[in-house]
Amino acid sequence: MAWFGKKKEAKPDFEVDVLVIGSGGAGLTAAIAAHDAGAKVMVIEKAERVGGTTAVSGGVLWIPNNHHMAEAGVVDSRADALRYVLRLADGRSSQALVETFLDQAPRMLRYLEGHTPLRFKALGRYPDYHPEFEGGKAGGRSLDPGLFDTNTLGPWKPKLRRSPVFGATAMSVTEATDWGVFSKPLQLPFELLGKRYAQGLVCYGAALVGGLLRAALDRGVEPQLRVAARELLVEDGRVIGLRAQSGDKEIVIVAKRGVILASGGFEWNSALAAQFLGGVLTHPNSPPGNEGDGLKMAMSVGADLGNMSEAWWCPSLCIPGEEYEGRPLYRGDFATRSLPHTLIVNRAGRRFVNEAQNYNDLMKPFFAFDPMRYERANLPAWLVFDQQYADKYALMTFMPGQALPEWIPRADSLEALAGKIGVDAAGLSATVRRFNGFAARGVDEDFQRGESVYDHFYGDPANQPSPNLGALEKGPFYALEVHPGAIGTKGGARTNDHAQVLRPGGEAVEGLYAAGNVMAGITGPGYPGAGATIGTAMTFGFLAGEHAAGRPLT
Repeated sequence: MAWFGKKKEAKPDFEVDVLVIGSGGAGLTAAIAAHDAGAKVMVIEKAERVGGTTAVSGGVLWIPNNHHMAEAGVVDSRADALRYVLRLADGRSSQALVETFLDQAPRMLRYLEGHTPLRFKALGRYPDYHPEFEGGKAGGRSLDPGLFDTNTLGPWKPKLRRSPVFGATAMSVTEATDWGVFSKPLQLPFELLGKRYAQGLVCYGAALVGGLLRAALDRGVEPQLRVAARELLVEDGRVIGLRAQSGDKEIVIVAKRGVILASGGFEWNSALAAQFLGGVLTHPNSPPGNEGDGLKMAMSVGADLGNMSEAWWCPSLCIPGEEYEGRPLYRGDFATRSLPHTLIVNRAGRRFVNEAQNYNDLMKPFFAFDPMRYERANLPAWLVFDQQYADKYALMTFMPGQALPEWIPRADSLEALAGKIGVDAAGLSATVRRFNGFAARGVDEDFQRGESVYDHFYGDPANQPSPNLGALEKGPFYALEVHPGAIGTKGGARTNDHAQVLRPGGEAVEGLYAAGNVMAGITGPGYPGAGATIGTAMTFGFLAGEHAAGRPLT
């Protein structure tokens, strides 16, 4: 047989019905669906552990109108969800695909709960990221996967990826909320958490992937690790397989019914990020293997692309010298900036954003461009906080009351701190005076910090008059640079409602599917709520798997 690319006559090393590239939420869900629809399935993963970006995430799924919402006392409707998502998509996504997601996500959820070990709980107090928008909800659409016992994986236990940030803790999202993980870190049940860790329990993304992996293994689908996808094989315009690298050996895999790209985004490929993204991305929060492999393969067969300028943006903090898989570890900041006694300023010492808003939208003002100076006025940016914060709240790995390391800039006065970090001293002093007035009144007149119920989720409910506002007045004062980060990119191959990859004319590339961050994101620049990344990824992975196998699941 003649194959597009390196035209080569060869006997394949493997022949399957469906080949899945990537072992995150999208890939494992696709594999389960394809298997259950009657296909012989193979999953390959270029890393040495299973789970991809999903495994280091919060593991939450955002599924509007899901069947668990009633248990949390929340009423939802397709119409509400459609209005809400379309507003956030800003006209840059297909309404048909949004509707596909809204219709199929609840079905995917019910199927997984009925055919895998996974069980979910609606997070009644976890708001959408814009709950005040028409169709937004104050909770219920985000689903908690709970805890997972890694001992059930047998020899696969050490092959499950864990988060380098919270992989040693085992608390469900529900428990973290109830226990006040952000506002009362010293009151966590550390003895219980230690016991759970010793027992092999995991939470968040590792729990979600653990349940999916267990389901795949139960079906005889064992991910092939350290196998990197290199080149799609095409015959007569149809994708029929893949050339891959396994160690120092090149292997050929024929996939008779389809290849599913679920290989993640391109945030760790600096060239692709510079080429496509609308903002600066220097500190990604995902595993370092997300280098755009799937995107490049889709492009090589003429795939149309969409949403390429967007990412799931997230501000990053970092501890010098920390690494993950041989690359610097960048920590997404979800709570520090939302708690009292903090603010974010630019080099002029001025605030420019509601620090407590959702991490995706928070980052967009960081990229504001000044055409006169031809620079981004809000980069670099600094998180400034005082000793009151350090006494009450956690900062990355440092607990309240613990002496902060010397590498964190500090000074007894704001003016002296400004000099150390290259910020205008008069501007910073004026900004803090104005902010302290807001904190005293509990109303942020400039950026409305603390007005949304979403802001409150990461605040301190015991702090009055606002859970998000507290004066900066007790020295020493500290600063940390806030870096442009992302959980992942969200641009990639455009697809139809079966997750088939499309050409620019709208026709499908036969035999090729995409799901997750390698697929053109359906939410445009928006981020509807916690788990929108994983909820959409798993839904389109599910659709890809059953369509490639050729039989719908019930």
